[in-house]
Amino acid sequence: MTNYVKWVKKMSQAAEKKVFSKPSCLKPNPFHFCPGCHHGVIHRLIAESIDFHEIASQAVAVIGVGCGVFLYNYIAVDACEAPHGRAPALATGLKRASPDSVVFTYQGDGDLGAIGTSEIIHAANRGENITVFFVNNSVYGMTGGQMAPTTLSGQKTTTSPLGRNYQSDGYPLRVAELIASLEGSTYVERVACHTPKLINRARKAVLRGMKIQIQGKGFSLIEFISACPTNWRLPPDKAVERMEETMLEVYPLGVYKDPATQGLNLDEA
Repeated sequence: MTNYVKWVKKMSQAAEKKVFSKPSCLKPNPFHFCPGCHHGVIHRLIAESIDFHEIASQAVAVIGVGCGVFLYNYIAVDACEAPHGRAPALATGLKRASPDSVVFTYQGDGDLGAIGTSEIIHAANRGENITVFFVNNSVYGMTGGQMAPTTLSGQKTTTSPLGRNYQSDGYPLRVAELIASLEGSTYVERVACHTPKLINRARKAVLRGMKIQIQGKGFSLIEFISACPTNWRLPPDKAVERMEETMLEVYPLGVYKDPATQGLNLDEA
């Protein structure tokens, strides 16, 4: 027996230490998302946060209309489907009726940024004690890639085949900056999850957003910049390149409203 074979045998008998596993509240169902889409990563981060805070029995997901509409198939918590754009209103009612619940919305840029603009602005301005996860991929993803409020200037979509023209279509809506400007919001951060480093940063943002609600400290919004290879007509690797070259220029990552600036102790929030 060679030394190498002896080493392999010894290693195979050694006790293994688990360093990575599926979150317990993440159901064993294959994601339906397109290859290269970041919704699956975001779902996992939310599930990890639910496990970390031990709130599976308290958590209630309010799901908007869009690519994340089947969240209840993947995360084992109570869930409600909201009419298009109305997730913050439904979440407000649930939280006020059941203040011990941990209520979060999961919305895309069409749902939150277009038909739901009124709902998100007023929920934030009232300082509702809810957490909002907002996925910005610059198009209406589920319905065929139409122009969204977050579509970049010049970006071609099925309803802007010549590219978005700011003179007729307006400018890209910067949701994180908008919500951060409201007095009622507590915590606003924009993140991405296409590299390990950015995933770790996004994980911390999700954990913080949930904990702020658990401790009754107000309204949080975490915006995720995501790729949509299918509707961008790009392979996944090129979609990530587009994110870095164009989307992150218009939508810079970072904390836009920090609880510390409002006298809240970050160690406790």
